[in-house]
Formats: sequence, C-alpha cells, structure tokens
Amino acid sequence: MDAMETPRPAMADIPAQPLHWEGGGSSRIPFAAYTDESLHRRELERFFYRGHWCYVGLEAEIPNPGDFKRTAVGERSVILTRAADGSVHVVENVCAHRGMAFCRERHGNRKEFVCPYHQWNYTLKGDLQGVPFRRGVKQDGKVHGGMPADFKTEDNGLNKLKVAVRGGVVFASFDPAVESLEDFMGPAILGWFDRMFDGRKLKILGYNRQRIPGNWKLMQENIKDPYHPGLLHTWFVTFGLWRADNKSQLVMDERHRHAAMISTRGAQGKAAQVTQVSSFKESMQLEDARFLDIVPEPWWGGPTAVMTTLFPSVILQQQVNSVSTRHIQPDGHGAFFFEWTHFAFEDDTEEMVQRRLRQANLFGPAGFVSADDGEVIELSQMGFESKPWHRTLAELGGRTVEDTDHMVTETLIRGMYDYWRQVMEGER
Repeated sequence: MDAMETPRPAMADIPAQPLHWEGGGSSRIPFAAYTDESLHRRELERFFYRGHWCYVGLEAEIPNPGDFKRTAVGERSVILTRAADGSVHVVENVCAHRGMAFCRERHGNRKEFVCPYHQWNYTLKGDLQGVPFRRGVKQDGKVHGGMPADFKTEDNGLNKLKVAVRGGVVFASFDPAVESLEDFMGPAILGWFDRMFDGRKLKILGYNRQRIPGNWKLMQENIKDPYHPGLLHTWFVTFGLWRADNKSQLVMDERHRHAAMISTRGAQGKAAQVTQVSSFKESMQLEDARFLDIVPEPWWGGPTAVMTTLFPSVILQQQVNSVSTRHIQPDGHGAFFFEWTHFAFEDDTEEMVQRRLRQANLFGPAGFVSADDGEVIELSQMGFESKPWHRTLAELGGRTVEDTDHMVTETLIRGMYDYWRQVMEGER
C-alpha cells in the first residue's frame, strides 16, 4: 500500500440492500441495480478500485517526456504521465498534504506537479521532492515550526497506481495485487484486442465528451446488446453497417465480464429481416456519399465491425474505418461521463485519416448513430427511478450464458450480470 493511501473501509461498512433476482438467474435485472446509491458505492469498490484493470488512455496522448493527461478511474481523479526517462505512470490527483485535487488541466506538459495550496512539489512519477518550510523558519536566532524530525519525503508521495501498457493502450489499477492484464482479459478477448492494437503507433485525431444521465452499467449493456442496433439505429440498418442479418459472432471471456461483438457488413437495401423494421428507410440517401467511402483494411481479417467491452471501464470500437476508445467514468448511481478518443495509425495515408474522421461523425454525443444511445439510456434511467422495485428482462435467445454465431440474443448482458452477481454477492 502506498504511504499516502489509508485503508479502505471493509465491505461490511458499506451497506447495500440485497437485491431480489426474479427466477434466480441473471436474465431479470432488478431496477434497484441502477438506482441504489449504497449499492453504487459498493460497485465502485469492487469493480473500479479492487481486482480490475481500468482504462486510462493511450500512449499517443502523452508522446513526450513531461506530457500528462487528467482522467479518472471510477470516480477518483488520476493523472496519466510520461516521466523524464520516458516511463509511463498513473498517480492519483490528490495531494499528500491536505488532499487537494491539484491538477485542473485536461492535458499539458510539466517538469513537475506543484499543489497550489501549500506548494508541495512532486515528480511526474509521483514522488514528493519539495516541501516549503520543511526545516522551519529562522527568526530571532531560533528555528520555528517545520515538519517533525521523522518526516520523510519518500513516505509522502502521491498515491501510485499499478500500470500495464499493451499495444499503446494504458490501463491502471488501485489494487497492487491485481492479476496480469493478459489474464484479466483472457485469451478469447485478448485476441480481438491485439487485432486492433497490434503494435502500430497510434495518432490522436480528437475527442468527444458528454455526461449521460443514466447508470454507468447501461453503456456496458448497450455495447453488449446486438438486439437494438438493427432496430434503433436507422443509419445501421439502412446502410447495412450493423443489422440482424449480418454474419456475426458474440464472444466472452471465461468469466463473462468482457465481450466482443463481431459483424461483417451485409448488402445495403432490402432484406426480409429488415424491411418490416420501422428504422429501415429504403429511400434514405446521403448528401455526401463519402460517409460510406469504406475501404477494407488488411488487419480486419474479414469483420467490418468489432465492438469490444472490457468491464468495467472501456469500449474499444472498430466500426468500418472509424476506430476509437470510449471511456466510462461513473458520476453517482444515475449518471456517467463518457469520453471518446478517436485515433488513426501512424502509417495511415492522409486520405485514410480523413476517411476515419468523416466516419467518426457516426459516433459521439451528436453522432448519426450514438445520439440514439444516449437518449435511450437517459429514458431507461427515468423508468428505473420511477419504480425501483421492478426489473428488466434480458431473455432474448433464452436464459443461458454462451457464445453465439448470431445477434438475436441478449446472452452478453446475461453474462455480465452473472459475473456482477458473483462479485457483488461474494464475501470479499
């Protein structure tokens, strides 16, 4: 444990009302799972602050020594840094002196961090290197004040998180005993991770940020849900980017917490499975056809879209030529901050970079597709809050949890809550 970090409260000290799971499985999710604040605090401890790796950013966001990015793990502010020797670190944005969140900038470059309150000074690795008046002040031939004689700077640095970097993606954990990142993902999901982050250097294209008034788990659910894209999203179903008749595959890790939804684009236009869906607009045309200027890339290996969810904190997106990460940052039980980082690969042509930027318009807060998701999440949360004793139903495709080769199922949602129940109802 870092010298600054005080012991976390035991789980028994964070009360949460037990949930009633109708039917005993994970297919009927109690509304209270989205509305109970004490349960939310328990989730933060068990999923974000213990036993899990959380996404914090891309190495490409901090390319030079001194670069930093302020972000979050759960509801705790952290800073991703690159030290003078090129090493990558993540420290908590809480001064070791009086607890101030000393960093307010989102991005920047510094030789050191200085807390404005009392000027305590830290290296980019989080080590304390300066304390004003540590030896006191000389006055009238005497030394007044100062820190106690046994005060040691090495015992009073910033709280340092454990860090893992793979393929240019940076993860961090407050838990020093967390399993390896590779074991955390598991072999099935690791293969899909490495497909996109295959060692090529990344280039940051830009960000979208929003605050969605819904429980953070709803975004994990949304990207584990192949049922809705061909029904809710006119863009997807009309232009064949993602719909029920596409060749597809749903894959989970062995604990069912992470998942990959894999789809291969079908033909645009009529199909028996979609023409009766109200979101299908046969006459819909683009004013700028370049939005569908899709160029297959060698690393795809067939699929035109792969959406990977790493529980609890991030979604890794490849939708045709648009690639991005989507970072989930809870803000109480009924809202979360959502940050999109759009990127390209360093060896992309300028034409491909522009193509990725154009296709990124499908996503983000006002995206042709993603605006729909933000709205339905908000409306879902409104329903949960109005009758917290009720439950949702996730039984498309049955009540079992298993990988499938089709999209007409809610198996990934059931899998996530199977894992959720194991952790939240366990003793540790």
